[in-house]
Amino acid sequence: MGDGDIKRIPAGLYLITDRYIVKGLSHIQIAEAALSGGARFIQYREKLLSKRESFNIALELIKLTNKFNATLIINDDVDIAMAVNADGVHLGQDDFPVQIARRVIGENKIIGLSTHSLKDAEAAQDSGADYIAIGPIFKSTTKDVRSPLGADIIRAVKKISKLPVIAIGGINEENVGDVMQAGADGAAVISAIISREDIIAAVKMFIRKIESRG
Repeated sequence: MGDGDIKRIPAGLYLITDRYIVKGLSHIQIAEAALSGGARFIQYREKLLSKRESFNIALELIKLTNKFNATLIINDDVDIAMAVNADGVHLGQDDFPVQIARRVIGENKIIGLSTHSLKDAEAAQDSGADYIAIGPIFKSTTKDVRSPLGADIIRAVKKISKLPVIAIGGINEENVGDVMQAGADGAAVISAIISREDIIAAVKMFIRKIESRG
């Protein structure tokens, strides 16, 4: 996405990269397979590498997403998002405040914000974020130690949210229909795709289920 383009706010399948789920599978390999399968929203999430290493990976990822006319969101790191000219950044409740991040990255970039309760989602409405993620919806195998909120939280959030809502946490092929039927604008998926031997086929299957809302 170029600087002058309209912001493409994440919706549908929202793939988050994680190189620790399958040993030896890099962020680049994950993203390339997902993009080949039809994914158009990729979030790069990496907590353990140095800033330089993470920057180099993000640089390769933006080349890939540009090639596929897709959107790249950087998790947490405003500096790297700016340095590689990514499409946006995704922030947690304890990260950079959205208002400050907006000042840094400008109006043309996407800002997403993680929320973990109805109160968080309500507070996010006037934060300047472009979309919110709500979760964990189900028990997560990759990150969250919080108690699952269940799909009903999506219905509650949609009643008070003017922002697009991405469901996250433990979403797989059996329950993705539940989050879409509850009103989610998209579903963030990690292990249920990355752990599959055929990532391309897994992405295609998730896209079909998300688009049919079942």
